[in-house]
Amino acid sequence: MAKNPKHRDLFPGALEIMILQSLRLKPMHGYALVKHIKQVSDDLLQVEEGSLYPALQRMLKEGLLEAETGTSAKGRPTRIYRLTDAGIRHLEKEVVSFERMFAGFTRVLAAAKA
Repeated sequence: MAKNPKHRDLFPGALEIMILQSLRLKPMHGYALVKHIKQVSDDLLQVEEGSLYPALQRMLKEGLLEAETGTSAKGRPTRIYRLTDAGIRHLEKEVVSFERMFAGFTRVLAAAKA
């Protein structure tokens, strides 16, 4: 995440969830992932390459993703990342966990307003 007063660091696992969910839609290369996350979040979330590529490498090692060599729209060689079946299962578990955590945050914030 960018170091900007309007931007905050993500909680652990958030980047992973966003990458997996984005790749669930379609395989993408790294730069396309960055653009997709920024666009879908209406510019609220900005992923830096220094965070993205280490996360992609870790998820490749864990078997959550696979990559193949492809060609970018500009004709340059690139790695295209694709979600594996293990990645889909992991994403589904993480989304359930996130939804429970978010429900807890919502309750705490609501109690603070009461």
